Amino acid sequence: MTVPDPTDPLAAALAAAGLGDVRPGETLPPPPRIEVVDDAPAEPAAPRALWPAGVGTGVGSLPGTDVREACALVTGETPEFPALPELPARGVGADIVGRTAGLLVDLAVEVVPTGWRVAAHPGRDLRRARDLMSGDLDAFDDACDRIRPSWVKVQVAGPWTLAASVELAAGHRVLTDRGAVREFAASLTEGLRAHVAEVAQRTGATVVVQLDEPGLPAVLAGSLPTASGYGTVRSIAAPDAQDVLRDLIAGIDAPVVVHCCADRPPIRLLAGTGAAAVGIDATRPAFAGATAEPRALDAIGETWDSGVPLFLGLLPGTAPAREPAVGDLARIGYDLADRLGFDRPRLARLAVPTPACGLAGATPAWAHRALALSRELGKAFADPDEVPPADER
Repeated sequence: MTVPDPTDPLAAALAAAGLGDVRPGETLPPPPRIEVVDDAPAEPAAPRALWPAGVGTGVGSLPGTDVREACALVTGETPEFPALPELPARGVGADIVGRTAGLLVDLAVEVVPTGWRVAAHPGRDLRRARDLMSGDLDAFDDACDRIRPSWVKVQVAGPWTLAASVELAAGHRVLTDRGAVREFAASLTEGLRAHVAEVAQRTGATVVVQLDEPGLPAVLAGSLPTASGYGTVRSIAAPDAQDVLRDLIAGIDAPVVVHCCADRPPIRLLAGTGAAAVGIDATRPAFAGATAEPRALDAIGETWDSGVPLFLGLLPGTAPAREPAVGDLARIGYDLADRLGFDRPRLARLAVPTPACGLAGATPAWAHRALALSRELGKAFADPDEVPPADER
């Protein structure tokens, strides 16, 4: 070891720092590092719990204008999984776009002759939408207090349907501005977090969010007309559409169902967003009977194979000429499972029976019956051996 010269201040400083053997200008190699590596694989994230097997629920919209009557209906006919009622017959702010706009954070809209449009600040239309939602939650809370459900569902317009339905100040759809689409999606995410937290606190239930995307197929196809009516809005690429949905779903602390009751819904795209389930109108020709298309059936099979359930819309939205029997309706689900090679008892977990779409256009009597049949179908899926033959009434 070199003895530092006591008359050299630099040498004395180096020695005090433990660097007595280092000449000025030299660098000392770093000391060896010892790292302990854990070869054990990381624990996978626990899968999110889902609603009970063998239940049915509604899509959301109902006829009439009495929200307390509607809340009594959903909690009475689908007590295991009631859906917050939507009553669009009440007018502005009660429609799905207005209700969703009322949840947006730091974005305002108003009604103009062509529909909903971005506004500089909240006005009476937005206040009405928020007042209606507040009253709906009060009525839903009171109705749920009588049955204390473990699960409830709320519905909003998804980001792409919202962007296709709301206009920018210049009159073009929000969809035409990618930055505005992202801004709306981020605002909706923030608003939904608060909405879910409020509904959960009020009802004491786990809240499922349903994103309604009836406009998504048109967004992907580029078939929506421009403001002038002489052209169509440029299509959105499927990966871009999926990314926006995926980011929104990841930002909500709740299971999310993406529902598209349009013809030929993009099931594969929706199933790849991280959604807890995908909702479709299973009465569409592409899925049912002799007109069923192999590509559409393959998409259902792949979705079930990946562990993503389907909300199967099996009940017509308006009263049929002849009321279907539970056995006949259940057989649609059984035939689907048989075609795709799934055991029938698995339907209780793979499928949640619902009306094909909203019931806003139904009679009150059929709305009652459709929800009751949804619940009965859920029980039939859980116990297929108990379903009577088709000719038994």
